[in-house]
Amino acid sequence: MKQHTLQFYGWQVSSLLISVWSGVYADTGNATQENKAVSSILSPTTHTVVLHTKEMTPEPWTIFVSQSPSREKAKVGETVALGCHFHGSHDPSLRNLTVKWYKEDEKGQKDLMENNVTVIANNTRIFMTGDLSKGDATLTIINVTTSDHGTYFCQVFLSSGEEMTGDGTKLRIQRAMGLFGIEESIGTIIGVLAASIGGLVVLIIVLTPYLKKCLPCAKATHQGMAETLK
Repeated sequence: MKQHTLQFYGWQVSSLLISVWSGVYADTGNATQENKAVSSILSPTTHTVVLHTKEMTPEPWTIFVSQSPSREKAKVGETVALGCHFHGSHDPSLRNLTVKWYKEDEKGQKDLMENNVTVIANNTRIFMTGDLSKGDATLTIINVTTSDHGTYFCQVFLSSGEEMTGDGTKLRIQRAMGLFGIEESIGTIIGVLAASIGGLVVLIIVLTPYLKKCLPCAKATHQGMAETLK
């Protein structure tokens, strides 16, 4: 009887130890999972952000050139200023530019200014008087002569070699008094002379046949009158 009792208690103790051990193991497993969950919540998450940068291409520098007036006239001996103004599209600096002036007339093209300097030999009358740093390249001609007539062009060069040309200013030269006592340009005077000479030639051509016909009649009449007087 005593032996059976001991066996019973031994079996109960073993069952109890197994239950305790299972509970401890289960609690340990649950704690581990909870710790993992908490760690996953509290641990910082690293995100990789990729920034796509677009390469910026600088805009081309455009130059704008304007000439004024489009037509100008002056008397012989006067001073005339031919305006030329320019500005860049986005760069305020105008110090690295060069300016060229040239003239076109019936003889062709003639360079006046190049690289901001007069290129005419023994020049004492034509100068660039504008302030290039302010976009002003005005050309001034003093003591104007009849040979100064023509169309003047202002040309601006960028440091890159690109250039822009204005629309030009047509200069007409006037004499103090014209053929008819009024101010007339050289072109007007030449036109009047050409028209006069042309009219005279036409008149001679028209009258020549008539004179040829009338000349014999005039001779016969003159001879008849002479015989009558005898």
